[in-house]
Amino acid sequence: MIKKLLFFAATILLCRSAVAQPAKAPTPAYLALDKAINSISAVMIHDVVNPPAAARYYNYFMLGAYNLVALNNKDIVPLSNFIKSYKLDNSISIAPGKYDYRIAAVYCILETGKQMLPSGFMLQDDEDKYIDLLKKNNISDEVIKSSVAAAVEMTAKVLGFTRSDDYNRLSGKLRYTPLKGSKNWYPTPPMYMEAVEPNWKTVRPMMIDSSRQFIPARPTAFSTDSTSEFYKQAYEVYKISQHPSTEQVNIASFWDCNPFAVTTSGHMMIGFKKISPGGHWMNIVGIVTKKANLSFDASVQVLALEGITLMDAFISCWDEKYRSNGIRPETYINRYIDNKWTPFLQTPPFPEYPSGHAVLSNASATVLSYLLGDHFEYTDDSEIPYGVGPRNFKSFIQAAEEASVSRFYGGIHFRDAIENGNKQGRDVGEDIVKKLKAAKVLQLK
Repeated sequence: MIKKLLFFAATILLCRSAVAQPAKAPTPAYLALDKAINSISAVMIHDVVNPPAAARYYNYFMLGAYNLVALNNKDIVPLSNFIKSYKLDNSISIAPGKYDYRIAAVYCILETGKQMLPSGFMLQDDEDKYIDLLKKNNISDEVIKSSVAAAVEMTAKVLGFTRSDDYNRLSGKLRYTPLKGSKNWYPTPPMYMEAVEPNWKTVRPMMIDSSRQFIPARPTAFSTDSTSEFYKQAYEVYKISQHPSTEQVNIASFWDCNPFAVTTSGHMMIGFKKISPGGHWMNIVGIVTKKANLSFDASVQVLALEGITLMDAFISCWDEKYRSNGIRPETYINRYIDNKWTPFLQTPPFPEYPSGHAVLSNASATVLSYLLGDHFEYTDDSEIPYGVGPRNFKSFIQAAEEASVSRFYGGIHFRDAIENGNKQGRDVGEDIVKKLKAAKVLQLK
């Protein structure tokens, strides 16, 4: 029987909403950033965008909005002050005061997504609905027209910047072929998908100096000897999977964020589309900026800085993944411990070391802690659409630590990939914070 692949997209609720210095009045519905970002995320879920590419999209989707705010608010530091490669003239032909820059910023997010995403045409309906919403809120046709024109003009500038990051050269590079040798990564069940983005290190970063700037400590030396440290790490993964606590299962499920999840039923393969890890952290930013009652301008700022952080964290992480090319626990345990063992979470299709969740979560937590404080408490309900309840956190660092260890509980990472990934992520985040401080990007806490 021919195998059928069915995808069921869950209803998504991503980024919550606004941010900046305390707002004096509720943000109008037509300036809610979460709706635009949710629309973008829905298309990415539809397209099954892989995690590194999703981070790149989130980064660029927010740059135009950031530029529009910076043109109209002198307190928002221009991108060129902290991104060395950003040398574009952000001025547009429409003078400040002739358009509503906040409306333009929201529309720019949608327009950038429409232009960049494979199925971006789907966002035309969202743009049309947004225009209708503006009219229902008695925004004049003249303001709508000028604001849309400003957004389209800024989108064109951002798209010009994207074309210089070498992403368009990835398709011309040699496809990845698994390397021979027991220690190397090999495609895993149930789909045995080919490696995701093996050349991602060649994409231009935003703020870190290069993909190689933060090479983590070397992974534990591979060995099949039952007395070796590597075997012990593998057995630790195997052992905890036998009798995980309810809390460990909840943590693994909450941070799954696997766009490639597939389950089998007889001859049928059923795929479940989910939010990406970067999408989860963008959602967290929406939640906390809303709780902080930040203004629209500051909300755009924090969301844009999170997008930048995600992009650089993935570039740094992927550089190491294909250098060490580490075997996954599932492959090792099946070969040397238990040939019938399966991890709680489905193994993602790329090398093991270091943990992507560890790197991007710690980078994000470091930057967000600088902007909003070390002890910002919040409730994260990002995974409710995927059948997982909310979780409470006392800080971004606590959330990052939980996101990291979730991959151990899920059976898809060894301990050293998590611990060394945590440090790599903090190093990325601290470098970004150092450059933000130098550019006088102020804390919002």
